[in-house]
Amino acid sequence: MSVNLQAKWDEIYRHQTAVPIAAQVLREHLFLLPKQGRALDLACGAGANALLLAEAGLKVDAWDISAVALQFLQQQAAIRELDIHVHQANISAAILPVDCYDVIVISRFLDRTLCNAIMVALKAAGLLFYQTFTCNKLDPQGPSRPDYLLASNELLRLFAPLSLVFYQEHARIGNLQYGDRNEACFIGQKPSAEQITI
Repeated sequence: MSVNLQAKWDEIYRHQTAVPIAAQVLREHLFLLPKQGRALDLACGAGANALLLAEAGLKVDAWDISAVALQFLQQQAAIRELDIHVHQANISAAILPVDCYDVIVISRFLDRTLCNAIMVALKAAGLLFYQTFTCNKLDPQGPSRPDYLLASNELLRLFAPLSLVFYQEHARIGNLQYGDRNEACFIGQKPSAEQITI
Protein backbone atom coordinates (compact mmCIF):
# COMPACT_ATOMS: atom_id res chain seq x y z
CA MET A 1 0.00 0.00 0.00
CA SER A 2 1.31 3.43 -0.90
CA VAL A 3 1.99 5.15 2.42
CA ASN A 4 2.09 8.61 0.81
CA LEU A 5 -1.21 8.08 -0.98
CA GLN A 6 -2.86 6.76 2.17
CA ALA A 7 -1.54 9.70 4.19
CA LYS A 8 -2.88 12.14 1.59
CA TRP A 9 -6.40 10.70 1.73
CA ASP A 10 -6.33 10.23 5.50
CA GLU A 11 -5.64 13.95 5.83
CA ILE A 12 -8.45 14.83 3.42
CA TYR A 13 -10.96 12.80 5.46
CA ARG A 14 -9.60 13.67 8.92
CA HIS A 15 -12.03 16.57 9.37
CA GLN A 16 -15.07 14.87 7.83
CA THR A 17 -18.11 15.70 9.95
CA ALA A 18 -21.06 14.94 7.67
CA VAL A 19 -21.89 12.21 5.21
CA PRO A 20 -21.55 13.55 1.67
CA ILE A 21 -24.36 13.10 -0.84
CA ALA A 22 -24.38 9.77 -2.66
CA ALA A 23 -23.62 9.75 -6.37
CA GLN A 24 -26.38 11.18 -8.54
CA VAL A 25 -26.31 8.14 -10.82
CA LEU A 26 -27.14 5.91 -7.85
CA ARG A 27 -29.62 8.23 -6.09
CA GLU A 28 -31.70 8.72 -9.21
CA HIS A 29 -31.75 5.04 -10.17
CA LEU A 30 -32.33 3.22 -6.89
CA PHE A 31 -35.32 1.54 -8.52
CA LEU A 32 -32.88 -0.50 -10.65
CA LEU A 33 -31.26 -2.19 -7.63
CA PRO A 34 -32.04 -5.84 -6.95
CA LYS A 35 -34.15 -6.51 -3.83
CA GLN A 36 -31.26 -8.46 -2.34
CA GLY A 37 -27.69 -9.27 -3.17
CA ARG A 38 -24.13 -8.17 -2.63
CA ALA A 39 -22.77 -4.73 -3.49
CA LEU A 40 -19.34 -3.12 -3.59
CA ASP A 41 -18.67 0.59 -3.10
CA LEU A 42 -15.21 0.80 -4.67
CA ALA A 43 -12.98 3.69 -3.53
CA CYS A 44 -15.82 4.50 -1.16
CA GLY A 45 -14.35 7.50 0.66
CA ALA A 46 -16.71 8.57 3.44
CA GLY A 47 -19.19 5.96 2.24
CA ALA A 48 -22.31 7.80 1.10
CA ASN A 49 -22.92 5.22 -1.62
CA ALA A 50 -22.29 2.31 0.75
CA LEU A 51 -24.80 3.67 3.26
CA LEU A 52 -27.43 4.11 0.55
CA LEU A 53 -26.86 0.60 -0.77
CA ALA A 54 -27.15 -0.88 2.72
CA GLU A 55 -30.33 1.09 3.39
CA ALA A 56 -31.70 -0.46 0.18
CA GLY A 57 -31.21 -3.91 1.72
CA LEU A 58 -28.01 -5.06 0.04
CA LYS A 59 -25.03 -6.67 1.76
CA VAL A 60 -22.31 -4.07 1.26
CA ASP A 61 -18.53 -4.15 1.04
CA ALA A 62 -16.79 -0.76 1.08
CA TRP A 63 -13.16 -0.48 0.00
CA ASP A 64 -10.84 2.50 0.25
CA ILE A 65 -7.17 3.33 0.83
CA SER A 66 -8.01 5.71 3.71
CA ALA A 67 -8.33 4.18 7.16
CA VAL A 68 -9.74 7.50 8.40
CA ALA A 69 -12.53 7.45 5.79
CA LEU A 70 -13.39 3.85 6.62
CA GLN A 71 -13.52 4.60 10.35
CA PHE A 72 -15.93 7.47 9.64
CA LEU A 73 -18.07 5.15 7.51
CA GLN A 74 -18.15 2.51 10.26
CA GLN A 75 -19.34 5.14 12.76
CA GLN A 76 -22.10 6.28 10.42
CA ALA A 77 -23.15 2.69 9.72
CA ALA A 78 -23.36 2.00 13.46
CA ILE A 79 -25.53 5.08 14.02
CA ARG A 80 -27.90 3.83 11.29
CA GLU A 81 -27.67 0.21 12.49
CA LEU A 82 -26.36 -0.92 9.11
CA ASP A 83 -23.94 -3.77 8.54
CA ILE A 84 -21.23 -2.65 6.11
CA HIS A 85 -17.99 -4.59 5.73
CA VAL A 86 -15.07 -2.20 5.23
CA HIS A 87 -11.72 -3.13 3.73
CA GLN A 88 -8.64 -0.93 3.58
CA ALA A 89 -6.66 -1.49 0.40
CA ASN A 90 -4.70 0.18 -2.34
CA ILE A 91 -7.19 -0.82 -5.00
CA SER A 92 -5.78 -2.88 -7.88
CA ALA A 93 -7.10 -5.38 -10.40
CA ALA A 94 -5.39 -8.21 -8.52
CA ILE A 95 -7.56 -7.83 -5.42
CA LEU A 96 -10.93 -7.70 -7.17
CA PRO A 97 -12.78 -11.04 -6.90
CA VAL A 98 -14.38 -12.97 -9.76
CA ASP A 99 -18.16 -13.20 -10.24
CA CYS A 100 -18.90 -11.81 -6.80
CA TYR A 101 -21.11 -8.70 -6.87
CA ASP A 102 -24.65 -7.97 -8.00
CA VAL A 103 -23.91 -4.24 -7.88
CA ILE A 104 -20.69 -2.21 -8.05
CA VAL A 105 -20.72 1.56 -7.51
CA ILE A 106 -17.79 3.84 -8.31
CA SER A 107 -17.91 7.59 -7.96
CA ARG A 108 -15.19 10.20 -8.40
CA PHE A 109 -12.47 7.62 -8.89
CA LEU A 110 -10.80 6.67 -12.16
CA ASP A 111 -8.20 3.97 -12.77
CA ARG A 112 -8.52 2.68 -16.31
CA THR A 113 -6.40 -0.41 -15.51
CA LEU A 114 -9.27 -1.72 -13.35
CA CYS A 115 -12.02 -1.78 -15.98
CA ASN A 116 -11.74 -5.43 -17.02
CA ALA A 117 -11.38 -6.59 -13.41
CA ILE A 118 -14.46 -4.57 -12.42
CA MET A 119 -16.52 -6.27 -15.12
CA VAL A 120 -15.17 -9.69 -14.10
CA ALA A 121 -16.11 -8.96 -10.46
CA LEU A 122 -19.76 -8.50 -11.46
CA LYS A 123 -22.05 -11.51 -11.42
CA ALA A 124 -24.07 -12.27 -14.55
CA ALA A 125 -26.81 -9.61 -14.84
CA GLY A 126 -24.92 -7.48 -12.30
CA LEU A 127 -25.07 -3.68 -12.50
CA LEU A 128 -22.24 -1.15 -12.60
CA PHE A 129 -23.04 2.43 -11.53
CA TYR A 130 -20.16 4.77 -12.44
CA GLN A 131 -19.88 8.55 -12.08
CA THR A 132 -16.75 10.65 -12.32
CA PHE A 133 -15.24 13.87 -13.66
CA THR A 134 -14.77 14.65 -17.34
CA CYS A 135 -12.17 16.73 -19.13
CA ASN A 136 -15.02 19.10 -20.11
CA LYS A 137 -15.89 20.04 -16.52
CA LEU A 138 -16.77 23.67 -16.02
CA ASP A 139 -15.32 24.31 -12.57
CA PRO A 140 -12.13 23.38 -10.72
CA GLN A 141 -13.82 20.83 -8.44
CA GLY A 142 -12.12 17.45 -8.62
CA PRO A 143 -8.82 16.49 -10.23
CA SER A 144 -7.00 18.58 -12.81
CA ARG A 145 -4.63 15.92 -14.17
CA PRO A 146 -5.86 14.45 -17.49
CA ASP A 147 -5.14 10.92 -16.23
CA TYR A 148 -8.04 11.30 -13.78
CA LEU A 149 -10.50 12.90 -16.20
CA LEU A 150 -12.73 11.14 -18.71
CA ALA A 151 -12.61 11.96 -22.39
CA SER A 152 -15.92 12.46 -24.18
CA ASN A 153 -17.99 9.23 -24.07
CA GLU A 154 -15.05 7.36 -22.55
CA LEU A 155 -17.11 5.34 -20.05
CA LEU A 156 -19.08 3.96 -22.99
CA ARG A 157 -15.86 2.69 -24.54
CA LEU A 158 -14.23 1.46 -21.32
CA PHE A 159 -17.27 -0.65 -20.42
CA ALA A 160 -18.46 -1.55 -23.94
CA PRO A 161 -18.94 -5.26 -23.04
CA LEU A 162 -21.75 -4.27 -20.66
CA SER A 163 -25.28 -3.64 -21.89
CA LEU A 164 -25.99 0.08 -21.67
CA VAL A 165 -28.76 0.93 -19.20
CA PHE A 166 -28.17 4.67 -18.78
CA TYR A 167 -25.67 7.31 -19.86
CA GLN A 168 -25.46 11.05 -19.23
CA GLU A 169 -22.76 13.53 -20.19
CA HIS A 170 -23.99 17.08 -20.70
CA ALA A 171 -20.58 18.55 -21.55
CA ARG A 172 -20.95 22.13 -22.86
CA ILE A 173 -24.19 21.75 -24.80
CA GLY A 174 -27.03 24.26 -24.38
CA ASN A 175 -27.64 26.39 -21.29
CA LEU A 176 -24.64 25.79 -19.05
CA GLN A 177 -26.52 26.98 -15.95
CA TYR A 178 -28.46 23.71 -15.85
CA GLY A 179 -27.46 20.09 -15.50
CA ASP A 180 -24.36 18.44 -14.07
CA ARG A 181 -21.60 19.76 -16.30
CA ASN A 182 -18.68 18.20 -14.45
CA GLU A 183 -19.27 14.45 -14.46
CA ALA A 184 -20.39 11.61 -16.70
CA CYS A 185 -22.88 9.04 -15.37
CA PHE A 186 -23.05 5.45 -16.59
CA ILE A 187 -25.05 2.36 -15.72
CA GLY A 188 -24.23 -0.91 -17.44
CA GLN A 189 -25.38 -4.48 -16.96
CA LYS A 190 -23.26 -7.58 -17.40
CA PRO A 191 -24.91 -10.02 -19.78
CA SER A 192 -26.83 -12.81 -18.03
CA ALA A 193 -26.04 -16.47 -18.65
CA GLU A 194 -29.08 -16.65 -20.94
CA GLN A 195 -27.87 -13.69 -23.00
CA ILE A 196 -24.38 -15.14 -23.30
CA THR A 197 -25.64 -18.45 -24.73
CA ILE A 198 -27.98 -16.82 -27.29
